[in-house]
Amino acid sequence: MNQINIGLFGFGTVGQGIYRVIGRAKNAHAQVKRICVRNVAKPREVAVDPALLTDRAADILDDPEINLIVEVVDSADASYSIVTKALRRGIPVVSGNKAMIARHLPELIELQNRHNTALLYDASSCGSIPVIRNLEEYYDNDLLLEVKGILNGSSNYILSRVFDHGEDYGDALRRAQQLGFAESDPSFDIEGFDSLFKLVIITVHALGVYVSPNEVFTYGISHIHDSDIRYAREKRVKIKLVAQVVKVSDEHFTMFVMPEFVSPSKYIYSVDDEYNGVVIRGECYDRQFMFGKGAGSLPTASAILSDIMARRHGYKYEYKKMGHIDLPSYTTDIPLKVYVRYSQTDIPSLLPFTKVHEQYSSDESNYIIGDILLSDLIAHRADLSAPDVFLANIPIFFLNRDN
Repeated sequence: MNQINIGLFGFGTVGQGIYRVIGRAKNAHAQVKRICVRNVAKPREVAVDPALLTDRAADILDDPEINLIVEVVDSADASYSIVTKALRRGIPVVSGNKAMIARHLPELIELQNRHNTALLYDASSCGSIPVIRNLEEYYDNDLLLEVKGILNGSSNYILSRVFDHGEDYGDALRRAQQLGFAESDPSFDIEGFDSLFKLVIITVHALGVYVSPNEVFTYGISHIHDSDIRYAREKRVKIKLVAQVVKVSDEHFTMFVMPEFVSPSKYIYSVDDEYNGVVIRGECYDRQFMFGKGAGSLPTASAILSDIMARRHGYKYEYKKMGHIDLPSYTTDIPLKVYVRYSQTDIPSLLPFTKVHEQYSSDESNYIIGDILLSDLIAHRADLSAPDVFLANIPIFFLNRDN
């Protein structure tokens, strides 16, 4: 592919960033030939020739000169429509829509195979950090033990303001919204769904197994309370929203998204503000750490440009691990150690702890630290979602390897 003619869907913050980055990249041999938007007349920060703009998807999909689709629209449904139509026509696609990809990845893989084309989406998981391609190319799933990290910059920025600057959680959230790190409705980020979708995608490339987002325990930070922050400070740890997939045996793995008490000895302890950090742990290579901006116009655009350049050289994901004979299977039948703070909800009676390590009661709030099966946390999601309840993971995996 000598010259890349791009049909760009979406011209918001990320789309405009892509347009700017491609204009700066002297060796990309790429140009944006057409841009599909909802409102052609809408004012935009980046100056663009009005002749490039259209509100008709067919103007891009039916153009024989366009040989790559770049899709960065907000809506997962619109993204799905664009991507599947392009793949069925044999047009390769670069996408950053993690919700759409995580929900439809098996179908998208099948479409790529059937129509001999490619879908690249490194920008969907951790922005400028090239975690997908590294997992795809360099880490064999027999030796890989864990991928764990901070995958959402918005929630991490909020928690950084709380723990590093002493801000109130509500003030930190408002600051994140003012700076554009969090949306006016921040639930996608702070409830853990953004991290969840990224984790589902990462797991396919890490272990070769797809797990539907509906099957993964996900718990966010919206119910964090001053007493939780005080407890963490007393223990000299930080609370981070952490996603992880971990092999618990040769035959099984598990995955979840939860707030976690992170000690200063851990790499992700120092991942602050809107940054992301990913730890990849292996049987023979111990831990490797990747760090960078996980969101924003230009960091995401740079990841999109990397995928565009990869397509110029014919690159596509091969999903080799999905063809392995003895793939591990997903399980939630594993014990975790958790901290649960509550006031009115009768957590000790509702949750079937197998062992209680510590329990505390006061007029303001109560907490319990105990062992419980992940499957039981899933079964009691409704109880844990009560507004007076907050849950945090206390790490137990690989403690013997970190000494």
